[in-house]
Amino acid sequence: MSKDQLIMGIETSCDETAVAIIKNGREIVANIVASQIESHKRFGGVVPEIASRHHVEQITIVLEEAMNQAGISFRDLDAIAVTEGPGLVGALLIGVNAAKALAFAHNIPLIGVHHIAGHIYANRLVTEMKFPLLSLVVSGGHTELVLMQEHGEFKVIGETRDDAAGEAYDKVARTLNLPYPGGPHIDRLAAEGKPTIDLPRAWLEEGSYDFSFSGLKSAVINTVHNAEQRGVEIIPEDLAASFQQSVIDVLVTKALKAAKQFEVKQVLLAGGVAANKGLRAALTDAFQSIPDMELVIPPLNLCTDNAAMIAAVGSVLFEKGKRADYSLNANPRFRYRIKKLFECSTKTIHM
Repeated sequence: MSKDQLIMGIETSCDETAVAIIKNGREIVANIVASQIESHKRFGGVVPEIASRHHVEQITIVLEEAMNQAGISFRDLDAIAVTEGPGLVGALLIGVNAAKALAFAHNIPLIGVHHIAGHIYANRLVTEMKFPLLSLVVSGGHTELVLMQEHGEFKVIGETRDDAAGEAYDKVARTLNLPYPGGPHIDRLAAEGKPTIDLPRAWLEEGSYDFSFSGLKSAVINTVHNAEQRGVEIIPEDLAASFQQSVIDVLVTKALKAAKQFEVKQVLLAGGVAANKGLRAALTDAFQSIPDMELVIPPLNLCTDNAAMIAAVGSVLFEKGKRADYSLNANPRFRYRIKKLFECSTKTIHM
């Protein structure tokens, strides 16, 4: 019998310190996440230096807990995959340097991974990917439609031209005096309200799959300010429902149109905003009547940043013989527009 493949994933791109072990590319053996939300909540957002300090404090603890949970030693690992970007440069450096130190100390292959590719591949931990597929990536920093014809090949057919959807959620939440992170609070309020307030939807030019949410964000802020000046009370639940409906209408409509145009077999939801209950329900309703097109929505613990998704990408890269060397560095502006991920960070390391 062949040996099981074991890949360690390390993720420190923002405010979660995470380490996971994945078996044979699909099975989660350990998945440990140390969140920093409580530390950043009082600032209304992530403070990069504080995030980096927390990563330094937590990385060894999280590593040990993941190894103990998996019940393995470093000699059992086939490779170590780590997020090299995009993200906060200081935060990324902690994970990258930890991964390089472990790879050097234990003579283990090292693999650099794109963070958003990780979010997409979180779905492979749910079910096998079927090509061609379309991924709707919705997070605090990204809103994209990504077409994939094979493993590791990404073609961005639509992206945000200004604010990402998650960023708009957080800014609207601050306008409503909701705590950080704002997305879950908006989602909760929206479920209790009705979309009675007329807010814009940016469809852009004919045929475009790009997104724009800055106008919607500004419209919400202006609505609140105008109401305050007139002494008119706005029901927060209704405003949240109206805002969320505007976002969801655009996301779902464009995803559905693109899926039909490119005749994909699968549609994957990815990113932190994939945890939004309203979006999950709307996508399910939109795609349930389309034959031969599978909608895959990851469980909540695989929507937000985690290391299992990084290890999932690392497994595919490892099987294709891709390795990084010790010059691997944090790449905060890492892009994957219309290119193969496997062409990045692929220097062979000779041990």
